Amino acid sequence: MTKVLVLLLAMTLAAFGSSAALAAGEPSTHVPTLLVTGANRGIGLEFARQYVEREWKVIATARDPSNASELQQLASQHSNLVIEKLDLADNASITALAKKYRGQPIDVLLNNAGYLGEPDGQALGKTFDYPMFEEIMRVNAYAPLLMSQAFLENVLAGEQKKIIALTSGIGSVTLASRFGGLVFYRMSKASLDLGMRALQADVRSRGIKVGLLVPGEVETQMLRDSGYSGRGKSPDDAARALIGVIDGLNDQDAKLLSFDGTIVPF
Repeated sequence: MTKVLVLLLAMTLAAFGSSAALAAGEPSTHVPTLLVTGANRGIGLEFARQYVEREWKVIATARDPSNASELQQLASQHSNLVIEKLDLADNASITALAKKYRGQPIDVLLNNAGYLGEPDGQALGKTFDYPMFEEIMRVNAYAPLLMSQAFLENVLAGEQKKIIALTSGIGSVTLASRFGGLVFYRMSKASLDLGMRALQADVRSRGIKVGLLVPGEVETQMLRDSGYSGRGKSPDDAARALIGVIDGLNDQDAKLLSFDGTIVPF
């Protein structure tokens, strides 16, 4: 009986000591985890780089990891980064990845990947490319919603409980009449915005924060493909600014936030 009492006392003192250490402000031993899509290039690659340098565990996904040479090099230098194959146009691929990481807490789920499509196939006066429209909507609007559902329990298990989606100012309904072209892409981003706001309403009571971030013009391949290259910020500057916004995300209103933290009208 005496040995049992001694053991119980030791366990109580250990628990008290841990609580006292936290109360005293000692740093937590928790290692936060990021899952980011489209990490093979552009802002996605910079998200992976900057989070891994902050000593987060980073799960970086790409549709074709074998051709993601920069991401592979980054992984070779950092043991806290793992690369996973993920095709956002394939529901089974999302389901399989979620199954693989079942039980893994995720602090930030970052839906970064997007598909622009060919500008001519979605321009007024040209022949609309319906199969391309379907793929744009699937990747940009549906996939982030499915990712959020598939990894919901992971996010709930994380400390920060944040679901983030990169959107675009040219998807704003309020500002729509100011821009022309890229109709399918802009429709997909407007749909993404509405879907993620609806998601926020569904998960608010569970403590999850949903963020919609507008990076602005960034010198990526996507911007060059759109025809607007030559006037954007660098991917590393954009990612750094957006990470600052993610760090400061504390409300649960799913606002449309620019890279500088200002609110963009829906």
